[in-house]
Amino acid sequence: MKPTQLLALLLLTTPAFAQTPDRTELLLEKLSNAPGPPGAEEAVRAIMVPEMKPFVTTPITYDGVGSVIAQQGSGGPRIMIDAHMDELGGMVRRITANGFLSMQMLGGWLDQALVDQRWIIIGSKGPVHGVTGIRDVHVITSGERTAVFSRDSLYIDIGAKNGAEAAAMGVSPGDPVVPDSPFLALNGTKNYLGKGWDDRIGCAVLLEAMRRTASMPHLNSLFYVATVQEEVGLRGGRTAAQAVKPDIGIAIEGGITGDAGGARPEESQVKLGAGPGMFLYDSSAIPNRKLVALVRKTAAGANVPLQADLVQGYGDDSAELQTTNGGTPTINLVVPVRYTHAHNGIVNRQDFDQMVDLVVALLMQLDQKTVTAVRDFTP
Repeated sequence: MKPTQLLALLLLTTPAFAQTPDRTELLLEKLSNAPGPPGAEEAVRAIMVPEMKPFVTTPITYDGVGSVIAQQGSGGPRIMIDAHMDELGGMVRRITANGFLSMQMLGGWLDQALVDQRWIIIGSKGPVHGVTGIRDVHVITSGERTAVFSRDSLYIDIGAKNGAEAAAMGVSPGDPVVPDSPFLALNGTKNYLGKGWDDRIGCAVLLEAMRRTASMPHLNSLFYVATVQEEVGLRGGRTAAQAVKPDIGIAIEGGITGDAGGARPEESQVKLGAGPGMFLYDSSAIPNRKLVALVRKTAAGANVPLQADLVQGYGDDSAELQTTNGGTPTINLVVPVRYTHAHNGIVNRQDFDQMVDLVVALLMQLDQKTVTAVRDFTP
């Protein structure tokens, strides 16, 4: 190969504006890349627990479905800070005679997001790579050219000739399936492309806030909780909240942006890079109004820009936290994410850093007097 050809190849394969990642970026990369569809969050749990251990005051515990509960402090009000470990994914339903895999989708997928995508099956012999097929443009009908192909018509091609060859790869029904979408820092913009930001970005906020509050005086018991199976019915949020019995619940989630092409104003007003967000409404929960006011006051005092939004068709763990322990004041705080519930989403580093600042500042204010005031509904 000639030197000029080699240089051209390097330019094609080396990311432009490459920068040395810091500790936070490496954590975000590790969390985004980890496979963890609902019910198979082991790889994410294996990241969270070692990161949490240096900053707890009591041994880490687990609820009966696999949520992680890490505690700081032992007195005052019980504050539960929640983020879920699972991501949208699927599981192998069956292996066809010619070696293709049908898939049970887990979570709120759009059918148009599934065609011609790469996937990883977590098989008994290790990861197995595959791709959902697509009808060839040369043979489809004119009507099919603009049609959305239903999930039930899609199969994962793993290169196997038949069912026996697929089984020999270590694939069997029930195996977890996740998107194959490696983390990428986008061209020096501090925007990060990857899968699973809903809710690995929340998991990272949890860890960074926990790191900070470990060395700060606070008059409460902080329960940092990484839950499971949120995408299939908020299941870990329910069981973990039953174990913690919080006085205040704070869910940390991936939000919805309205700044991408084709968005309509009433869908979302949140923008990437404009600061963390707070939900005033979603279809699963209405936040405590006093807690909303406290978040606004805290953000202003910490010089953190705060975006507010109302989103239909969205559910999160705060809905389960709200109904536990006789009723718990809750809030859902979100790091904006472009393109949620798909293979590739984008988050902004400044939004993440400012969310950590906001969460820590809020936790430092939640003493017994403040929590009592938030929980007081006396007319």
